[in-house]
Amino acid sequence: MTSQMTSLPVAANGDRRTRPEAWRSRTILDDLRLWAERRPGRPALACWHADGRPKETVTYAQLAAVVDRLAGGLLELGVRRGDVVTLQLLNSWQLVALILACARIGAIAAPVAPVMRRREVEFMTRLTGSPLYISHEEANGFAFGQMSAEVAAAVPTLRHRVLLDASGRAPSSALDFALPSPEAGLPGTGLPAIAAELDTLQAQPHDVAQVMFTSGTTGEPKGVLHSHATLYATNHWQAEVLRLHEDEVTAMGSPTTLQAGYTWNFIMPLQLGATAVQVDAWDPGLMLDIMTAERVTFFYGPPPFLADLIRAQRQAPRDLTALRTFGTGSAPIPPVLVEDALNVLGCRVYALWGMTENGCVTVTRPEDPLMRAAESDGTAVPGMQVRFVSPGTTQPVAQGETGLLQVRGDNQCLGYFQRPELYQASLTEDGWFDTGDLARDDGYGGIRIAGRVKDVISRGGLKVPVVEVEAALLRHPAVRDVAVVGYPDDRLGERACACIVPEDDGDPPTLDGLRAHLTDLGMAKPYWPERLELAADLPKTPSGKVQKYLLRQRLTDPQEG
Repeated sequence: MTSQMTSLPVAANGDRRTRPEAWRSRTILDDLRLWAERRPGRPALACWHADGRPKETVTYAQLAAVVDRLAGGLLELGVRRGDVVTLQLLNSWQLVALILACARIGAIAAPVAPVMRRREVEFMTRLTGSPLYISHEEANGFAFGQMSAEVAAAVPTLRHRVLLDASGRAPSSALDFALPSPEAGLPGTGLPAIAAELDTLQAQPHDVAQVMFTSGTTGEPKGVLHSHATLYATNHWQAEVLRLHEDEVTAMGSPTTLQAGYTWNFIMPLQLGATAVQVDAWDPGLMLDIMTAERVTFFYGPPPFLADLIRAQRQAPRDLTALRTFGTGSAPIPPVLVEDALNVLGCRVYALWGMTENGCVTVTRPEDPLMRAAESDGTAVPGMQVRFVSPGTTQPVAQGETGLLQVRGDNQCLGYFQRPELYQASLTEDGWFDTGDLARDDGYGGIRIAGRVKDVISRGGLKVPVVEVEAALLRHPAVRDVAVVGYPDDRLGERACACIVPEDDGDPPTLDGLRAHLTDLGMAKPYWPERLELAADLPKTPSGKVQKYLLRQRLTDPQEG
């Protein structure tokens, strides 16, 4: 990628400057400098390791210093303004510092989830023309060093690989001087001699900041392009709506290399001047211990993470009195989880909806009733707009009806990397982005997701409300996780199958038992699943979304399973 790609026209997304104050002439680097001056000793990052290694704490002053040193190291490796740097790292201060260092020289960060393997990494690095790949030599039992060597042999542009050892250093690399071992401590707060040069290279608000590949619920990942301004906007507004402030201590179980982690547990706390707790592996018991030790006030995670924490807290209660706010999304939130979060964890749950393409678009509010999180996916944040239209038109659906969800506003991405025609196909003539989701008005001025367009089950012409059926099935005591998908039928076109992960204790659910459960809930019979498949788990993206296309393949071709 050449430097001419670092600033893309925002007009392609229609009227996005709906709230000009969000589009200020700042980036997160400005916030980093601000907090390094104003609160130099405040921990910016508290990094914990699942393998028991000592915690690493990085202050704002230390983070600002190490970012400049890493930026100098990137320049020594030949990275230039507009280049894409591939970062496949576990949650760590090194990952955060490297993303900021990319911005310091006007380069573009391309985070890659640690679960991705050679096929995906080769595709991503080839598409972006990335000259540099940074990862671990080995982590979680996988040899990233060996895999990346195979990728580099296949991708001509990939000139350099930097592999961190077990201590977090980068031996024999231009970055090693900026990535010392925890025992040696971080560099001091003095700036390197190249600070003036970095100031001339530093990214501007409307430069491309990130290439984030979608999780692939449809099986086709796309490289989403965000500018520093679009990322700034989504984090500014979500924090404002939830009334978060500079004394927050945030945590999240998901990787920072996914958009949710990138925004909620990296950019947002940095903007606030808060402390972000980074954990390199998900373990609910360990996470509760960490939340107690760090006095975590805000947590974000999909509903399965919330269920895990509730279960672990019941088994061994910890002091979670600091925890106030739990944001969640990407799947229906059963009412029992909202109640248990308050009674067991002592926190309030907020539901949100968004995409890699546009961050947090809707969220429930502190002034809403408690159970709104189980009934709604929230109302639009300032700077964003939503509408529901009839398929193939720009005409709004009637009040209460389900339509295609379209959005526009400050948070919207710039496009898809090297696939402008694909992004253009997602835009309407009047400048709205077609999300591919189906939704309706929730009755409170917000939205309620009804499913993906491709998830629609048409049973004899009747559209099955998949999300509502899944939410109802999740209320059955023997159901831990569920996905409802369609399978072909000669007479009706499609029928519904419930793919269920049963709870560990007790008997697994039966089809008759599930139907009786739905009868008790008053759900119409045509919506009931007509087939039941039990599974140990459901195929999911790294962000926790069920890959329903894989389930459909398994139902139609058992060999695919």
